[in-house]
Amino acid sequence: MEAVDRVIAQRLQSGVPLVGNVSRYIIAAGGKRLRPSLLLLTCGALGYQGEQRFNLAAVVEFIHTATLLHDDVVDASTMRRGNATANETFGNPASVLVGDFLYSRAFQMMVQAQDMRIMAVLADATNVIAEGEVLQLMNMHNAGLDEAGYLQVIRSKTAKLFEASARVGAILANANTEMENACANYGQALGTAFQVIDDVLDYTGDASVLGKNLGDDLREGKATLPLISAMQRGTSSQCKTIQLAIERGDVGMLEEVIRIVHETGALQVARLAAAAEARHAITEASRLPDTAHAKCLIQLAAQLLERQH
Repeated sequence: MEAVDRVIAQRLQSGVPLVGNVSRYIIAAGGKRLRPSLLLLTCGALGYQGEQRFNLAAVVEFIHTATLLHDDVVDASTMRRGNATANETFGNPASVLVGDFLYSRAFQMMVQAQDMRIMAVLADATNVIAEGEVLQLMNMHNAGLDEAGYLQVIRSKTAKLFEASARVGAILANANTEMENACANYGQALGTAFQVIDDVLDYTGDASVLGKNLGDDLREGKATLPLISAMQRGTSSQCKTIQLAIERGDVGMLEEVIRIVHETGALQVARLAAAAEARHAITEASRLPDTAHAKCLIQLAAQLLERQH
């Protein structure tokens, strides 16, 4: 990861000072670096030690960071990772345009890998992520969204880059089709579990630990799995309360909504859904050669269910 951070610092350089300022601001804010870690672990599990893994790990982090910059503008978010968002600090126009810079810089770096398969995987993933963002936008304040529709959004918006990161690691290692698919399936399952837990934490977490405002999903009118499950399991009165909260994006109703998701057992339903995805990820990672890196991938999926931020 230190080698990846060196690539990131080097490739953030631009002749336009504001580009570097905004990019460094959001990347320095921390984050889990899960996607580049996933690519490096997959390379390690399959025996690839070439320098290109650092370049492509930086690529997936740039793509992810670009989506965050655009996300925060669309969602009018004010806090991320415990800090003011880039749009709150530098304004919406700068955030959108620097997001565009990071996307285009990522594609410049992809070309340098000189591998059409890798370019295809990352280009397709970036396109699917954009579709997922639009799908989510279309479903804002839609209390009628069902679990299948919710999963379609998070598999596009979040899990796709996890999947692509793991697949790129396998391609770099010249893995066979079976191994490559196991890596990709692991990434998709891990990314899906990660997002479901993230959505649970919006109703159970501690804002100071989470690094974002509790109730942001409700404010944005997002029908996430905890709310979908609560509407399926609650009384007609409880269901109506959640529907109104989603349709209005009323954070004033957050306390009542939290009480309902607890009372209906909806949080447990969502956690069980995340656990099923985590188990699927572990099954796929178990197909890889028995190495320290593969064990780490298994441990990562197992620990996901304990995350608090």
